[in-house]
Amino acid sequence: MSLKKTSPNDAIKKIKKSGTGLRTDYLVVGAGLAGCTISERIASQLGKKVLLVEKRGHLGGNAFDYENEHGILVQKYGPHIFHTNSERVWNYLSRFTGWNGYVHRVLAMVNGKLVHLPLNLETMERLYDRSFTALEMEAFLEQRREKIAKPENARDVVVSAAGTELYELFFRNYSKKQWGLYPEELGAEVTSRLPLRFDRDTRYFTDRFQGLPDAGYTRMFERMLETGNIEILLNTDYRKILNETAYEKLIFTGPIDYFFDHMYGKLPYRSLDFEFKTLDVERFQESAVVNFPNEHEYTRITEFKHFYFQENRKTTICYEYPRADGDPFYPFPNPACREIYQKYRKEAEKLKNVFFLGRLAEYMYLNMDQVVEKALNLACLLAEEPDISGSHRTPGFFKDNISVMEK
Repeated sequence: MSLKKTSPNDAIKKIKKSGTGLRTDYLVVGAGLAGCTISERIASQLGKKVLLVEKRGHLGGNAFDYENEHGILVQKYGPHIFHTNSERVWNYLSRFTGWNGYVHRVLAMVNGKLVHLPLNLETMERLYDRSFTALEMEAFLEQRREKIAKPENARDVVVSAAGTELYELFFRNYSKKQWGLYPEELGAEVTSRLPLRFDRDTRYFTDRFQGLPDAGYTRMFERMLETGNIEILLNTDYRKILNETAYEKLIFTGPIDYFFDHMYGKLPYRSLDFEFKTLDVERFQESAVVNFPNEHEYTRITEFKHFYFQENRKTTICYEYPRADGDPFYPFPNPACREIYQKYRKEAEKLKNVFFLGRLAEYMYLNMDQVVEKALNLACLLAEEPDISGSHRTPGFFKDNISVMEK
């Protein structure tokens, strides 16, 4: 079954021709991972019609990938590796894709050496040119840790676990590049799950399930939406069709401050710029991703051929530059921003039949599997609710779907 895509011009013509506007059961704003998952569940499990509206010209949000002119599959918005410990999430996505078995490993250029991340025995041995056992690494760090009873910021978390030297080498300058702030200016949650491994496991993620969709993320999203109940409208800001669309419920996955016209001010996000280069070499670097905590303006270089084990005489790489302005990627992790978000959340709780879902709508950093989990939970909540008789254009009641589990 093919996707049902409607162009903005066709939608406007449809509105003018009908005289009554567009009609749907669910209006879903944003065709990223959250929007695609909840749209698929509503259409396939609830049997409802969905109008999925996306301002960009493609599906998949920041996980969108495509084959470039050299035949190399690249990810337009930087590396996205799927990993989860949730069998429920893995099995759900596996309905729409196979997995290629890729295991993510990350290197960092520190003191002129390429070392593994997260910090482990291999990292320590390359860095200090000596051997370490697990007990020796523990003793080494214990001698250098700062005793901080209650870490108050991201710096406190790192130095209390690994000491000042490793903090300076790996975290201080990287944080400044990534966030525009030093770790002492960021909330403790930024580094609260600092991984230290006292073994030789060089995998970046240790989740039970990990890899990339075997035909790419974009094809996975297309398969999710191949149902007659979903109509897709790309290159469209939802506000352009909102007043002409009759719907029962709205699910919003975009920035929550935009939904409320920035009435409490704009929520800060960090953005990213990407510089792509294709080189006449088969391999550029040892791993798919190499971080640069200290040198250069960019934070990392991604070489995409590693992800899909592609054979090609050329290779495509991407330099990643954090920015203060641009498309929103990362919610800003400090208390002042959370206070602003709470004001928007209180406004959302006043609404009826509107649901806020995903990283931008809930203003929190979420891994991809957490987004899918939340969408599955919301679908279960919607299935338990009675249908609303009659359609309307008034947004509805906000419910937190974090704790709603599939029965």
